[in-house]
This record gives sequence, structure tokens and C-alpha cells, in this order.
Amino acid sequence: MGLTISPAAIYDIESISDHIAQDNPARALSFISELYNQCQRIGESPEAYQKRPELGRDVRISAYGKYLIVFTAIQRNVRIERVLHGARNILRLLAHR
Repeated sequence: MGLTISPAAIYDIESISDHIAQDNPARALSFISELYNQCQRIGESPEAYQKRPELGRDVRISAYGKYLIVFTAIQRNVRIERVLHGARNILRLLAHR
């Protein structure tokens, strides 16, 4: 499977890292490494994650800690679309995708 990360998701990940680094720079690095590992797992088995048709065609979600990794899986291609805090209004944020 091919795995790509959208510019919006890269921005999300950088923002998360910056936020965590304010209190604990070492944890920011380890958290982001763990997050990328989760993205790799998604790329290996995207069908293991719940489909969310209300968010868009071919959209699936993986929970990771307090965050939701929003991705699309079409045939053999997985694209990480966003990485959002679970408390945010996901429907509203994805409406601008």
C-alpha cells in the first residue's frame, strides 16, 4: 500500500508537536514518532479502521490518544488527510477539505 500525508495533516502534526514542546520537548519528539508509527500501521491495514461516510467518501478514522487520524483509503493508496484533537468539531473542519 502507498501512504501519503496531506499538507494539511503535516501542518496538524507540526502544530501538535509545537504545542507539546512548550511543556516537554522530549515528549513532543517521542509523541510525533509514535504518531508516524501509527500512520504506518494505518497504511498497512486501512480496512481495520472504521469507515465514516458522514465525513466523506472513503474516509476512515483511527483514534490515537486524544487525537483522530482522518484518512482515505482508495484501492491500494492511503492518504492521511488530517490529525485532529478529538474534542474538535470534525464535521465542520472536514467540510473545508
